[in-house]
Amino acid sequence: MAQVKINAKASEGRFCRSSSMADRSSRLLESLDQLELRTLTVEVSVETIRNPQQQESLKHATRVIVEVVSKFLNDLGNAKSHLMSLYSACSSEVLPGPVDQKFQSIVIGCALEDQKKSKRCLETLLRNIESSNKAIKLQEHSIGVGSLALQQNADSRFN
Repeated sequence: MAQVKINAKASEGRFCRSSSMADRSSRLLESLDQLELRTLTVEVSVETIRNPQQQESLKHATRVIVEVVSKFLNDLGNAKSHLMSLYSACSSEVLPGPVDQKFQSIVIGCALEDQKKSKRCLETLLRNIESSNKAIKLQEHSIGVGSLALQQNADSRFN
């Protein structure tokens, strides 16, 4: 049907087509295949342009976050509150709790993209802490339920 329309228009003198729609479709598919192969070989790399002061601020901010993370194992509760104050320093919203003013001044010195990355990193760390707290509570609950069942079982044997 498409061939008929092309032929009809060609006879009117508007344009002349010698190929059928099937030929055009197959050439289009070949072109798409070639483009797909080209895109598979392309590697895209996006880098944030930073001035020396922004580079130093980013290093400092990263160092502060790494220090807090390294303290997790010793004092999880204190580490979470410290992370919250760091997160508050990165947030444009007013959040409950203290804001780490020193960290805020460090982050402000970073490039905008680095500020966003720092905030996302802190969000991820806080989510991980929440998840681990929930897992610990579930584990404690299951241990408590299990020990209660063992105690009831032992009581029934002796009675």
